[in-house]
Amino acid sequence: MQPPVTLRPWRAADAATLVEIYRDAALRRWALRGPEDEAAAVRWIEDHERAREAGDRFAFAVTEPSAEDRVLGQVVLKREGPDPASAEVGYWTAAPARGRGVAPRALEALTEWAFTTFAAEGLTRLSLLHQVDNEASCRVAHKCGYDLAEVLAPFPPDYPLNGHLHVRERVA
Repeated sequence: MQPPVTLRPWRAADAATLVEIYRDAALRRWALRGPEDEAAAVRWIEDHERAREAGDRFAFAVTEPSAEDRVLGQVVLKREGPDPASAEVGYWTAAPARGRGVAPRALEALTEWAFTTFAAEGLTRLSLLHQVDNEASCRVAHKCGYDLAEVLAPFPPDYPLNGHLHVRERVA
């Protein structure tokens, strides 16, 4: 059995770790923007704090309690659209966490949190987007019950290839 993961808000103390994680070329291939230095990382964290306070975006550092709160990745819930019934999720993992089941455990924890926390506001649908050639993200989506709903057209320059839209509905 794999150890549980913990989701917690990003903290200013995570800035150096965040910069180090974003140096990974594989992560930069899939994640659009990341901080290049500690000052940018602090601003990135502050931006996430403001979005959380506004109720638009909830980004969490993913950690394992047994690993002294070491950051293994991120999950995020984006409630930026006008429809309270749906939201988007996203995630990434740090290089040392890949292949250890961190992403599915973190996505499942975020999914349960989102459906529980926003049930009274009518949240019933979560979507997950990834580029079509990101096979690892496709596997994570399927493991967590996000069904492939649509193949999306490219949207250059950020998304030069087709994409996958996965969807998970809340079970009543």
